[in-house]
Amino acid sequence: MNFFKEITEREFFGKKIGGRNPFFLIAGPCVIESQDLLFKVSEKIKKITEELGIVYIFKSSFDKANRTSYASKRGPGLEEGLKLLEKVKKEFNVPVLTDVHETYQVKITAEVVDILQVPAFLSRQTDLIIECAKTNKWVNIKKGQFLAPWDVKSIQEKFYSSGNQKLLITERGVSFGYNNLVFDPRSIPIMRSFDIPIVFDGTHSTQLPGGMGNQSGGNREFVPYLSKAAVSLGVEGIFMEIHPEPENAWSDSATQYWLDKAPMLIKHLYEIDRIIKNN
Repeated sequence: MNFFKEITEREFFGKKIGGRNPFFLIAGPCVIESQDLLFKVSEKIKKITEELGIVYIFKSSFDKANRTSYASKRGPGLEEGLKLLEKVKKEFNVPVLTDVHETYQVKITAEVVDILQVPAFLSRQTDLIIECAKTNKWVNIKKGQFLAPWDVKSIQEKFYSSGNQKLLITERGVSFGYNNLVFDPRSIPIMRSFDIPIVFDGTHSTQLPGGMGNQSGGNREFVPYLSKAAVSLGVEGIFMEIHPEPENAWSDSATQYWLDKAPMLIKHLYEIDRIIKNN
């Protein structure tokens, strides 16, 4: 494996990724709670990304289908969720991303969103991966907490079998005993050696799955440290869930990052990215 090879440059929503180009940012609240929330986050994050000249993709989920507790809030559902995502797309002129969980959702969702996302727990689901690939959209597959970085090669082969090569892989930590995740920095160069743009999930990597019994816990204070470490490895993208009041969020309340602190963190990540990729 050539760990030092630069990722092939690719066209990506009006700019280029790979090579020495800046990282792109996927960011937004974990789950769609209201139009006001989506607009508030979009407005603030778009402002800082425009200042830095990096691609911003808005992210939020219409359904959190893998909640720890049956009683947890899941979101507005497919139909209403897509309507709200379309409003964000038109109001702020940004690409949008959301998760799909079943094959029947793929075609409907692809009519609205610019990037489809396969959740980590579904990252080995062959039919779902191929159905997403057939849309010829960009697809972000989150590497399962149970997968080694070299297992991503099999995901790539499944995806490329459709003829679509618009694949992103997101690192979000690996299971380390019970109710804990760790980020292994070696995973980034290993996965990049397959010439796939790699995204680092700065918020889910701080998660403690099921760590609070009926819900997941986490350590959001480590988001800046892990994200800076990932950027220093030359990742093509950063993924971050952001909320104005994360402690009151419907989902991932222990790991979403504060909206008011996000612009400064994004600026610091950009500065590190420029140093690393220009040298």
